[in-house]
Amino acid sequence: MQMQMLSQSHFISLNRNNSLPLSSSISVVNSRVFSGSLSFPRSDINSFPISHGIKLSLPNMTSNCALSNQAEIAELGIEDSELDEFAAVGNKIADAAGDVIRKYFRKSFDILDKEDLSPVTIADQAAEESMVKIIQENFPSHAIYGEEKGWRCKEETAEYVWVLDPIDGTKSFITGKPVFGTLIALLYKGKPIFGIIDQPVLRERWTGLRGRRTTLNGQEISTRSCSSLSKAYLYTTSPHLFEGDAEIAFARVRSKVKVPLYGCDCYAYALLASGFVDLVIESGLKPYDFLSLVPVIEGAGGTITDWKGQQFSWKASAGSPATSFNVVAAGDEQVHQQALDALQWH
Repeated sequence: MQMQMLSQSHFISLNRNNSLPLSSSISVVNSRVFSGSLSFPRSDINSFPISHGIKLSLPNMTSNCALSNQAEIAELGIEDSELDEFAAVGNKIADAAGDVIRKYFRKSFDILDKEDLSPVTIADQAAEESMVKIIQENFPSHAIYGEEKGWRCKEETAEYVWVLDPIDGTKSFITGKPVFGTLIALLYKGKPIFGIIDQPVLRERWTGLRGRRTTLNGQEISTRSCSSLSKAYLYTTSPHLFEGDAEIAFARVRSKVKVPLYGCDCYAYALLASGFVDLVIESGLKPYDFLSLVPVIEGAGGTITDWKGQQFSWKASAGSPATSFNVVAAGDEQVHQQALDALQWH
């Protein structure tokens, strides 16, 4: 399929159809406004536009995309036009964070340790502030929960809560490895309805809206089929992050997969949504580490739950602690269930 390449651009899918409108209100590419529309047929998932006008061909793979939550968004009472607005603002938020992060990537800066001894940089802090500013300008009644500053809202609770992680994978960022990402989630009554995984250096953006197909730089993507753990490629950030019973449970799954891989942070989930990876398992994640992943993975046909198979929701409030969760994501429902069976988490 021949398609026009737009250099260093990010697109978002804003309707249920197979075409992707680019309007002056939502899409700015290299400071020039584009209007009109581009169509990406659903059947062609083997290529996608990336930065610098390069067309990357993907290996043939069997699609595993079957959305199961299309009716749920209607039940929540959210209009399509509202989802479109959330996506447009979310795109601006990711753009702003990316502008900040690229200025500091592979540069010299101070690294501080937080109370939990995890690192934080000026890039994390400045990126979060740039994101918060845009949300407050566009949705002043919405609450914000960011990794760096926590709850931001005059009210104790809110129906809509943006959950932000400016740099998921700060250790990768400070060591110059471009597999970190900016994570943006929007919760409605505790449920993630919109999510972005943005890799600002590679200029790749995965966008998920509940009830719609996930896109990578504007083109619909899908997870791949995988019939058993013995054929699965598994990712986790590091085996050293599992402790106690969680370490033993993870080892049971690791012993059954075809290939265990390490060190991708949130980028592993993006690869899963794109059909390159079959399984991601992690322990001790905070809400800002994974809530944005839910619409992205589910919209690509995958499954993401806790280790007991329960779906994620988080009733964020002024007094909400950022509690830890165990996460298992799979591109194929069969592999997801087999992973749960192997984890034996009760």
